[in-house]
Formats: sequence, C-alpha cells, structure tokens
Amino acid sequence: MQITTHSRRSLLLGAGAAAGVLAVGSTGLMRPASASTGFEPTQTMRGGSNNYRPGAPFVERLGEGFWMSGAVRRAGDGAPLAGVRIQIWAATTLGGEREPANHGSVLTAEDGSYRLEMPQIVPNFGQPHAHLAYDDGAFQTVFLRPVMPSASDTSLSADFVLAPA
Repeated sequence: MQITTHSRRSLLLGAGAAAGVLAVGSTGLMRPASASTGFEPTQTMRGGSNNYRPGAPFVERLGEGFWMSGAVRRAGDGAPLAGVRIQIWAATTLGGEREPANHGSVLTAEDGSYRLEMPQIVPNFGQPHAHLAYDDGAFQTVFLRPVMPSASDTSLSADFVLAPA
C-alpha cells in the first residue's frame, strides 16, 4: 500500500492547475484566470464635483489658447460612445471655476472623442486643473479633476470609461 502525502506546495500547484483549466477560452488557448476581460469603469475623483453646474449649456468654445480633450468609452468592451454629454469647467484667465463663462458642455463625436477650446487654465488652490463631468443618466455619474503637470501647458486630456447606470 502506498501512502501519498501532500505538502502545501503540491496543494497550491494543484489548485493553480485547476484554475488554469477553468481559464481556457473558447479558442482552446489558456489565458491567466486573473486577466481583465475589458475596460474598467473610471472612478470619480475627490474634488471633481466642486462648482459643478447641472445642465451647463452646450458651447462651441469658451475662449482661445487651451484645448481640453479626451475620449469616452463603454466599460467592458471599450466601445466608443457617441453623443455623450461632457461638462467642462476650470479656473482660467477669465476668472475662477464659479465664473459662468468658464462652464460649458460638449457632445462626443462618433469615435467617442470630445474637444473644447477655452482660455488658458490657471492655478487654483496652488494647482492648475480642470473639472469634467458625465451625468446624463444612461451611465453612472463620473466627476474628474485632472491636474496639469505645468501651468504653462496648453492642453489637457481626460478619458472616461462609463459603466451602465
């Protein structure tokens, strides 16, 4: 009679092999069991909703010299989202974040991209930054507050990955 003993290592290796079998895709190729299957939703940033104005008007531009841009995709498959309303506001050379002339909304293009020209963003509370929001209801609300590396930058990009509401 043969007695089999299992060490912790052999148990872990066996469990890993079993998990690997479970992770074989329809193509028959193994992929790691922990691999992400798509785009993860963007998380709201602290301070992102400061001075937010529900229903900010759609604008062609807010000024000249600074470009705010990005792309909006659907969580999971990363498909571009067209016709999504993104609100943008910032402290600029025209005044602070509460200044109505520094608030506007744009719609994303067919490829999910958005772009808005505005006055130069200036430091507010020591940091040059913008605020962006998605809040139309089809997806979960997201507020972003990206900080610029330098106050002399003339563009800033912020992407959204939205999860269904």
